[in-house]
Amino acid sequence: MSDFADPYDADRPLRLGCSCGRDHSPAEHAAEAAVEATAASAARELRERARRPDVQARSNAFVEAALVKALFPHDALRRRFLRAVGKGTAMAAIGSVLPIASLQAMAQEKGALEKKDLKIGFIPITCATPLIMAHPLGFYQKQGLNVEVVKTAGWALIRDKMLNREYDATHFLSPMPLAISLGVGSNATPMNVATIQNTNGQAITLANKHKDRRDPKLWKGFRFAVPFEFSMHNFLLRYYVAEHGLNPDTDIQIRVVPPPEMVANLRAGNIDGYLGPDPFNQRAVFEEIGFLHLLTKDLWDGHPCCAFGTSTAFIQQNPNTFAALYRAVLTASAMAREAKNRELIAKVIAPAQYLNQPETVLSQVLTGRFADGLGKVQTVPNRADFDPIPWQSMAVWMLTQMQRWGYVKGEVDYKQIAERVFLLTDAKKQMAALDQKAPEGAYPKFKIMGKEFDADKAAAYAKSFAIGKA
Repeated sequence: MSDFADPYDADRPLRLGCSCGRDHSPAEHAAEAAVEATAASAARELRERARRPDVQARSNAFVEAALVKALFPHDALRRRFLRAVGKGTAMAAIGSVLPIASLQAMAQEKGALEKKDLKIGFIPITCATPLIMAHPLGFYQKQGLNVEVVKTAGWALIRDKMLNREYDATHFLSPMPLAISLGVGSNATPMNVATIQNTNGQAITLANKHKDRRDPKLWKGFRFAVPFEFSMHNFLLRYYVAEHGLNPDTDIQIRVVPPPEMVANLRAGNIDGYLGPDPFNQRAVFEEIGFLHLLTKDLWDGHPCCAFGTSTAFIQQNPNTFAALYRAVLTASAMAREAKNRELIAKVIAPAQYLNQPETVLSQVLTGRFADGLGKVQTVPNRADFDPIPWQSMAVWMLTQMQRWGYVKGEVDYKQIAERVFLLTDAKKQMAALDQKAPEGAYPKFKIMGKEFDADKAAAYAKSFAIGKA
């Protein structure tokens, strides 16, 4: 937008060019090389941790267990049988009439990949951590895929490149596939969410000049940035100010600003704050131009933000390739969820081709030990998390907010849309195949600012607010 500062147009001093031919000084070249070397070392350590011994044995055990369960579907009877004869004798008896070895071999086979060379888009934010780290850690390659992860300037460009089939799959804001599938803001094109990339991981950041205006009731006339209209950032900011009596359409201004430009616009005074993704909340503190008003986990602990997904057409045309992508991203998500890996992950995703951020900023976000810009060091271990489950009740909540604020009009078949776009069953199936625990259910209830959301009562919920258009 023309009234926004461009973070890349600041006057630069004249300097000697680098021998590598790139537009940076020799000192900057050396600094970047050091970051990349640190990232490579961290990636090696994480790859070592990711090696899962005895995968073949686990898969074989899975096949054996499935056969026994099929032959003895009643739990009590199955347990009595195994206790009576022992597992070895039981499998020998079953093997005399069923080809266990062949079935085990089949379980190890994966369908031929329809497409191996893929482009996956991402925005350089910590929300994309699983999708990004799967690249340097070799998780895509392990699935037989040659993936190029492409840093992209903004969400509208992500949408357009998916619609134009320039990207095979992408980092989405989780409401985006719902909006695109419904034809809201673009031509209707069926899209799917395979996994949630991250939960929590956002914040409301305010300029330092507003340290004495922490009460949202004092925010009339404030200018806020969000990364995209169809984002959890937009919906949560609207929800938050409306709960404090402000109409987000008339009492404040909400502008769309690409995440990498948020800090520059805060510094320039073009905005008073933003509800944005990390690392740009922490980067504002690092630059000493802003402070963390609140983490979005304090509005809805465990809320979704970004997702990994693709078009329905891609899945239909490339089912084995899609399954391979699923396995790679889920493997990365499982690793990212473990606190012990977070500092190494910060090193892996810091280099220029990924997030291009100071490692200390990323580490503060991912470990949850951070300076808040108000003079305190906070410890919030789940400030950012990477639970991949695409709960369909999350999709229903997003649809209620799209309806509440007039993005969609009329009656909405919430569950039909949620089940069409959020591939919960597929996610659970792929998690089970990777020996990851997949939870039960599809529509858990959530609490947003203390108010319970029940997907079975979505229509009444959308109309229950004093401020809104529904």
